[in-house]
Amino acid sequence: MKILVTGAAGFIGYYVAKKLTLQGFDVIGLDNISDYYDVSLKFARLSDSGIRRGKIKTGEFAQSDKFPNYRFVPLDLTDREGISSLFGKEQFTHVINLAAQAGVRYSLENPFSYINSNVVGFANLLEACRVSAVQHLVYASSSSVYGDDTPIPYKESAQTDHPVSLYAATKKANELLAYSYSKLYNLPATGIRFFTVYGPWGRPDMAPWLFVSAISKGKPIKVFNQGEMQRDFTFIDDVVEGVLKIIPSPPSSEVPHTIYNMGCSSPVRLMDFIRIIEKTTGKEAIIEMAKMQPGDVVSTFADTKLLETNFGYKPATSVEIGIEKFYKWFKDYETGEFG
Repeated sequence: MKILVTGAAGFIGYYVAKKLTLQGFDVIGLDNISDYYDVSLKFARLSDSGIRRGKIKTGEFAQSDKFPNYRFVPLDLTDREGISSLFGKEQFTHVINLAAQAGVRYSLENPFSYINSNVVGFANLLEACRVSAVQHLVYASSSSVYGDDTPIPYKESAQTDHPVSLYAATKKANELLAYSYSKLYNLPATGIRFFTVYGPWGRPDMAPWLFVSAISKGKPIKVFNQGEMQRDFTFIDDVVEGVLKIIPSPPSSEVPHTIYNMGCSSPVRLMDFIRIIEKTTGKEAIIEMAKMQPGDVVSTFADTKLLETNFGYKPATSVEIGIEKFYKWFKDYETGEFG
């Protein structure tokens, strides 16, 4: 297999690209290295895979110093000609799309960033996959597509017609576009609805990082909806294991498109999550209660029976262990151990 991993400087993309490389596959990583959050973290992830910052140049491949079977190219999915040229030259057999403009709240302030990256960029990728006869496209969707009126636990068969954020709407659009390409052009595609992924090398705009950082430094944290929320936190190692199970197994149905939830199926109350961080860091949280934010939902809870039945997916990392691993990494990262 020759595999393209988009979003390779991002959280999940970094892990998936590195794991595939370690397994011996020919891997090309792609990322536009946007400044949505600190780019130094993105460059540090790439560096950990042997892609040194000084080697990254527009329009050129950067060869990993650690892995002869891993190359990286800085490219934006909205660059239709660039994407078309890349696919024409490389002839990928599999594509893992983990690139996106992320963040629910940010989408309220910067809508066109989401339309361009998540809709236009994804359409360019689909067309390139069609022309190149890619054997399997695996793409990131999100638990956010379920909105705030879906019965829990969330099942893949539930209606997802009432997104409460533009980010969620763009992810729903991805699912619809992918289904259309599967039906019209027989493009095998699998969408994964991720549920609050966290762990070492994670995103600094998400609650696990924000809370660990603030609590460990004695700074206040904002707790929305008076703490009456719960999330299906899913550790990165469990996510990567699930993604790698899916890659070699394209859907074989008449319309070769399917969607899976990928979560822990064990939601944690927000206040309990904070207590776990307090115990891990040895610091007491300074809490500022706040009202519910636009675009947020009260609860997320993944039903993963379909993924378990088809691939034996079974998350093994408790939140207590996951936060302990993240905190250990976080302390090293803050002291300049990485990057």
